[in-house]
Amino acid sequence: MKTVISTTSAPGAIGPYSQAIDTGSMLYASGQIPINPATGEIPEGIKAQTAQSLENVKAILAAAGLTTANVVKTTVFLADMNDFAAMNEVYASVFEAPYPARSAVAVRTLPKNVLVEIEVIALH
Repeated sequence: MKTVISTTSAPGAIGPYSQAIDTGSMLYASGQIPINPATGEIPEGIKAQTAQSLENVKAILAAAGLTTANVVKTTVFLADMNDFAAMNEVYASVFEAPYPARSAVAVRTLPKNVLVEIEVIALH
């Protein structure tokens, strides 16, 4: 079983993919970039962009009846690894112990030239 999760409280997909897929036991959320879904604006700076990306993640989780406490794995894509510490500061304010497993990688560019993209896998 595979259910598409979609919410207007997070940016809509900008390609042929779903915001998230729920398998009944696991939720696989697509990477969230820092677009404010109400305004379409992208905030300035890594801290504000990380916060918006995580707000978008939380909105998708909520649409599936989940919270950040259900997240078991995250992947953070950074346009510049020098932004890691600032991203990590915001990230740490959203997740609580036991923290999800995480990968963080630097990539050459991200959609719309944002500084960060965050994807999650959550358990029901």
